[in-house]
Amino acid sequence: MNDADVALLMRDGILVMLKLGGPPLLVALVVGLLVALLQAVTQLNEATLAFVPKVLALCAALFLLGPFMLSTLSSYMHLLIDRLVAVGGS
Repeated sequence: MNDADVALLMRDGILVMLKLGGPPLLVALVVGLLVALLQAVTQLNEATLAFVPKVLALCAALFLLGPFMLSTLSSYMHLLIDRLVAVGGS
Protein backbone atom coordinates (compact mmCIF):
# COMPACT_ATOMS: atom_id res chain seq x y z
CA MET A 1 0.00 0.00 0.00
CA ASN A 2 1.51 3.27 -1.08
CA ASP A 3 0.79 6.88 -0.16
CA ALA A 4 -1.82 7.30 -2.90
CA ASP A 5 -3.84 4.36 -1.53
CA VAL A 6 -3.75 5.79 1.98
CA ALA A 7 -4.79 9.21 0.71
CA LEU A 8 -7.66 7.64 -1.23
CA LEU A 9 -8.87 5.75 1.85
CA MET A 10 -8.64 8.90 3.97
CA ARG A 11 -10.58 10.87 1.34
CA ASP A 12 -13.24 8.17 1.23
CA GLY A 13 -13.40 8.20 5.03
CA ILE A 14 -13.99 11.94 5.09
CA LEU A 15 -16.70 11.60 2.45
CA VAL A 16 -18.40 8.86 4.47
CA MET A 17 -18.21 11.07 7.56
CA LEU A 18 -19.88 13.91 5.64
CA LYS A 19 -22.55 11.57 4.24
CA LEU A 20 -23.35 10.24 7.69
CA GLY A 21 -23.14 13.47 9.69
CA GLY A 22 -24.39 15.99 7.16
CA PRO A 23 -28.10 15.16 6.93
CA PRO A 24 -28.78 15.11 10.70
CA LEU A 25 -26.86 18.37 11.11
CA LEU A 26 -28.84 19.98 8.30
CA VAL A 27 -32.12 18.80 9.83
CA ALA A 28 -31.13 20.25 13.21
CA LEU A 29 -30.08 23.51 11.55
CA VAL A 30 -33.33 23.91 9.62
CA VAL A 31 -35.52 23.03 12.60
CA GLY A 32 -33.50 25.34 14.84
CA LEU A 33 -33.90 28.22 12.40
CA LEU A 34 -37.63 27.62 12.07
CA VAL A 35 -38.12 27.47 15.83
CA ALA A 36 -36.00 30.60 16.30
CA LEU A 37 -38.07 32.39 13.67
CA LEU A 38 -41.26 31.27 15.38
CA GLN A 39 -39.94 32.46 18.75
CA ALA A 40 -38.93 35.80 17.30
CA VAL A 41 -42.31 36.34 15.66
CA THR A 42 -44.35 35.33 18.71
CA GLN A 43 -41.86 36.71 21.26
CA LEU A 44 -42.10 33.43 23.14
CA ASN A 45 -38.70 32.58 24.61
CA GLU A 46 -38.96 29.13 26.10
CA ALA A 47 -35.90 26.87 26.19
CA THR A 48 -37.85 23.63 25.86
CA LEU A 49 -39.63 24.98 22.80
CA ALA A 50 -36.30 24.99 20.97
CA PHE A 51 -35.14 21.61 22.30
CA VAL A 52 -38.13 19.31 21.81
CA PRO A 53 -38.72 19.93 18.07
CA LYS A 54 -35.02 19.41 17.35
CA VAL A 55 -34.99 16.09 19.17
CA LEU A 56 -38.14 14.92 17.41
CA ALA A 57 -36.84 16.02 14.00
CA LEU A 58 -33.48 14.32 14.59
CA CYS A 59 -35.19 11.09 15.64
CA ALA A 60 -37.36 11.19 12.52
CA ALA A 61 -34.35 11.96 10.30
CA LEU A 62 -32.30 9.13 11.81
CA PHE A 63 -35.24 6.75 11.41
CA LEU A 64 -35.70 7.72 7.75
CA LEU A 65 -32.00 7.90 6.88
CA GLY A 66 -30.95 4.84 8.90
CA PRO A 67 -30.87 2.39 5.98
CA PHE A 68 -28.86 4.82 3.84
CA MET A 69 -26.42 5.45 6.67
CA LEU A 70 -26.04 1.72 7.37
CA SER A 71 -25.40 0.86 3.73
CA THR A 72 -22.87 3.69 3.38
CA LEU A 73 -20.98 2.65 6.48
CA SER A 74 -21.05 -1.06 5.65
CA SER A 75 -19.82 -0.48 2.08
CA TYR A 76 -16.94 1.61 3.43
CA MET A 77 -16.10 -1.08 5.98
CA HIS A 78 -16.12 -3.71 3.22
CA LEU A 79 -13.73 -1.53 1.23
CA LEU A 80 -11.42 -1.14 4.24
CA ILE A 81 -11.44 -4.85 5.04
CA ASP A 82 -10.79 -5.74 1.39
CA ARG A 83 -7.82 -3.37 1.37
CA LEU A 84 -6.51 -4.87 4.63
CA VAL A 85 -6.74 -8.38 3.19
CA ALA A 86 -5.01 -7.23 0.01
CA VAL A 87 -2.17 -5.64 1.98
CA GLY A 88 -1.82 -8.63 4.28
CA GLY A 89 -1.75 -11.07 1.37
CA SER A 90 1.05 -9.37 -0.52
